[in-house]
Amino acid sequence: MQVAQVALWVVVMLVALAIIFDFMNGFHDAANSIATVVSTGVLRPGHAVLFAAFFNFVAIFIFHLSVAATVGKGIAQPGVVDTHVVFGALVGAISWNLVTWYYGIPSSSSHALIGGIVGAVIAKTGGSGLVASGILKTVAFIFVSPVLGFLLGSLMLVLVAWVCRRATPSRVDSWFRRLQLVSAGAYSLGHGGNDAQKTIGIIWMLLIATGYSAAGDAAPPTWVVISCYVAIAAGTMFGGWRIVKTMGQKITKLKPVGGFCAETGGAMTLFIATLLGIPVSTTHTITGAIVGVGASQRMSAVRWGVAGNIVWAWIFTIPAAAFMAAIGYWVSMQLF
Repeated sequence: MQVAQVALWVVVMLVALAIIFDFMNGFHDAANSIATVVSTGVLRPGHAVLFAAFFNFVAIFIFHLSVAATVGKGIAQPGVVDTHVVFGALVGAISWNLVTWYYGIPSSSSHALIGGIVGAVIAKTGGSGLVASGILKTVAFIFVSPVLGFLLGSLMLVLVAWVCRRATPSRVDSWFRRLQLVSAGAYSLGHGGNDAQKTIGIIWMLLIATGYSAAGDAAPPTWVVISCYVAIAAGTMFGGWRIVKTMGQKITKLKPVGGFCAETGGAMTLFIATLLGIPVSTTHTITGAIVGVGASQRMSAVRWGVAGNIVWAWIFTIPAAAFMAAIGYWVSMQLF
């Protein structure tokens, strides 16, 4: 009886920690959804975060939980996962998010979580505890998602330029100030649909490992799904303003037409990845799309030094989070 009580207390604590991570994911990645629409002046910051948070939550009704299944069952072998692994993974992801938020670096919360899982599992069993196919698919999209965002964002700008070639600049600006609300909403849908599911996946992994959910269940409990979507929407409402400035102003100067093209290209990338069940980085995706839009105008429109610093953060995210997660796993072993 005493063991069950302790186990339940640990599970409740870890679920709460996962919800905190999900909130931080929304807070940290709010820039992905609102940076372009704020920097173009289409929405005020306060209105933008409420707008993005609404669509983050609405994604619950649109996307299947395929990304949650990948994170919950496709990164680590089911028999390896325990409360110590989950604790280490969450500590590693949260720690890296705090570091990058403090310095205003738009890193990936998604890959921080994947890195955290990898680091905690390696600390326990070595590489044999990992699912190679899930890791390779996730790592591949570190490169695929920004490239796809770049291509779709730049192609959208070329297409729009051709369609609007006879319109005056003032009329184009007026049209795309309205259309950017559509593209921002679509991108926020993709952000909520992909990112909330990663936390759903790790809670599902925890519940299976501790016997509170059956390994054969086709979907996680409904309360997990609702809690994670609410948490990411709440985090977005608070907004990570340090990162908004980097994303919306420092990479390239955006006008409403450019913001529309970047958000539309990014949203298309996220929709494709989510339908395929691939946990991608919304940060990588929108950054690639913004760079694509800037480069399509002229190469000098992109501040390549800022973009290069962001890429270095991408490279370090998984190993840095994995290292912190390994420390978290060791601390967990000492505590409970």
